[in-house]
Amino acid sequence: MKKTQLIICSVIALLMYSSLSVVAQKKNVSLDEVWSKFAFSQKQVRSINWMKDGSFYSALENGRIVKHQVTDGAAVETLFDEGVSVENLGQKITIADYTLSSNEQKILIETDPEQIYRRSSRAENFVYDIKSKKLVKLSAGGKQSFATFSPDGTKIAFVRQNNLFMVDLNTMAERQITTDGKWNNIINGMCDWVYEEEFSFAKAFFWSPDSRKIAFYTFDESKVPEYNMQMWGKLYPTDYRYKYPKAGEPNSAVSISVYNLVDTKTVKMDLGKETDLYIPRIRWTINTNVLSISRLNRYQNKMELIHADAFTGKTTTILIEESRTYVDVENFGDDLTYLADGKSFIMSSEKDGYKHLYQYDMSGREVRKITSGNWEVDNFYGIDESTNTLYFTSTEIASIERHLYSISLDGKVKKKLSAERGMNSANFSPDFKYFILNNSASNSPLKVSLYRSANTQLIKVLEDNADLRARLTGYNISPKEFTVIKTADGVELNSWMIKPTNFDPNKKYPLLMFVYGGPGSQQVLNQYDGANFYWYQILAQKGYIVACVDNRGTGGRGSEFKKCTYLNLGKLEVHDQIEAAKYFGKLPFIDAARIGIQGWSYGGFMASNCLFQGADVFKAAIAVAPVTNWRYYDTVYTERFLRTPQENPSGYDDNSPVTHAKNLKGNFLLVHGTGDDNVHFQNAVALEDALIKNNKQFQSFYYPNKNHGISGGNTRLHLYTMMTNFLEKNL
Repeated sequence: MKKTQLIICSVIALLMYSSLSVVAQKKNVSLDEVWSKFAFSQKQVRSINWMKDGSFYSALENGRIVKHQVTDGAAVETLFDEGVSVENLGQKITIADYTLSSNEQKILIETDPEQIYRRSSRAENFVYDIKSKKLVKLSAGGKQSFATFSPDGTKIAFVRQNNLFMVDLNTMAERQITTDGKWNNIINGMCDWVYEEEFSFAKAFFWSPDSRKIAFYTFDESKVPEYNMQMWGKLYPTDYRYKYPKAGEPNSAVSISVYNLVDTKTVKMDLGKETDLYIPRIRWTINTNVLSISRLNRYQNKMELIHADAFTGKTTTILIEESRTYVDVENFGDDLTYLADGKSFIMSSEKDGYKHLYQYDMSGREVRKITSGNWEVDNFYGIDESTNTLYFTSTEIASIERHLYSISLDGKVKKKLSAERGMNSANFSPDFKYFILNNSASNSPLKVSLYRSANTQLIKVLEDNADLRARLTGYNISPKEFTVIKTADGVELNSWMIKPTNFDPNKKYPLLMFVYGGPGSQQVLNQYDGANFYWYQILAQKGYIVACVDNRGTGGRGSEFKKCTYLNLGKLEVHDQIEAAKYFGKLPFIDAARIGIQGWSYGGFMASNCLFQGADVFKAAIAVAPVTNWRYYDTVYTERFLRTPQENPSGYDDNSPVTHAKNLKGNFLLVHGTGDDNVHFQNAVALEDALIKNNKQFQSFYYPNKNHGISGGNTRLHLYTMMTNFLEKNL
């Protein structure tokens, strides 16, 4: 071959190699993709509503409410299309959410929602008649909260301006049920701030099964201290004032009443002589005249299940559960299920050290323990009474995963229904013949699949995030490596670690630990995370190792592990994180002189404490929206774990970051939103004041008017850019 030909061939080969290299080269993740474009967010199947005929379900799809056939998932009918102008209304509406009436002849459509707190909102609601195709506004009196069909579909109840209302759909006549509602004073039919946040519900009224009665809460907030936040933007800032009971302060006085639509009378239920208590749940039994009420003492270590006569208000105590620490009603309260025969109910309990399901007769006598073992039931989905089969998820396979099971009522026949590793949750049809399974794992985005319950037959994959999965193959992604670490004092802790994609075991890398660590929480889970995980990828690209450890006090491992932090929040948790950092620091590829920690909310409390109490272990910390002294936080959450500051002052102060601010040696970034209604900006002010008094240099940043989530517009991108820059400079 001639020399010229050799040169040409060599050039062609080089170009081909270069071209292949470009094709094979993978992209790095960018902050803009994570927090501005949300490029790694997974698609979900939203607003699924099972229909009364178990062969169909409806879903909200691109502004249309579509009826689907369960057997193949095929769309068979469009029930409502927001893109079609409705003649009698003279306007188009945008659907935020919807509900079908029990006879599926009417649709309640929510539009223009306005967020209040975490779980509460107000909106304009419309009622659409499927047969006549007429759309009418539910009420002309202003936006409503929690608009809800009666079980027979002939009426809708809602809350407006702290009062309870009802609309008769046959006449559209509106009836005001309560009249004493007043802002920051009396609330009817919806929760006060602390119930909404800590007992995880906001709608506080409930139709009876016969549609003739409404049971509802009334909160008397008159003695609850008021908190005010300045809201910025106008020439003169405005004050937002609301009732927030801090630890040791008065709570709302709560009463439960039943309104009878027939005689228009309201009867209060007898809750006993003690008024300083909580009512975390009420629900109707199968008997439409008997209301079930969960009564919890302020210490939250004694829960009583009581039954109330809806006509007289007289109550009878059915069951009592007590604990030397606390009864976890918030996490277990929704498991209570009354069976259709009216003779028994199912309820969960931690009385054997793990959360399990029990059957009781209506007098409160234990009939049987249904599930058992050194693992926990996570979500209880209900019972198919035609086959006496219960459905639930549990930690039996691994504490960092959830799997779906069925079990017979007698506890003898148990089957695992989920096949794929990771986190599984389900949505069952009312007749339990079908279920929708949600599955994700740390390396696998959400997959939503429709199954037949009887033989776990896959009918159709509703969403597999195929586009996202394909895009992810084009990025440099370093997976989470799950392991169990053992601290110097012999405690085994779940953890994960993310290493740089070009990891070299002969090099030493700086380490950032992410922490939450609060009671019953878990961060070490085999599940997909479309946000923080990709920020960790950015840090890994920059040469950082990222790790997370679930300390003592976290969930999934039984009540002893979870409740060992009782009366002393921060002591064992901080000790475990410091010990974990020391463990990591001994690994040959980690630079023990460059270990940092970052956390948000309870995690901010932890990150601050770790830097202050582990001054010789941690070089840097970032605390976002941290609690800095539990005296500033609410009654329900704080007293559940610490009792009151009057009874347990050392539990509040011994592990407060404010107490340990004098020990700061490393680099500290403190971030908070001034409009945080949950963990008040006051926490940041108190910690800054302590640091200044001790002449400690630190960095701080506040986000005007932003709440606990610190989001909206460019806020998250700004925050994570700032945190990234801080770590590059200080770790």
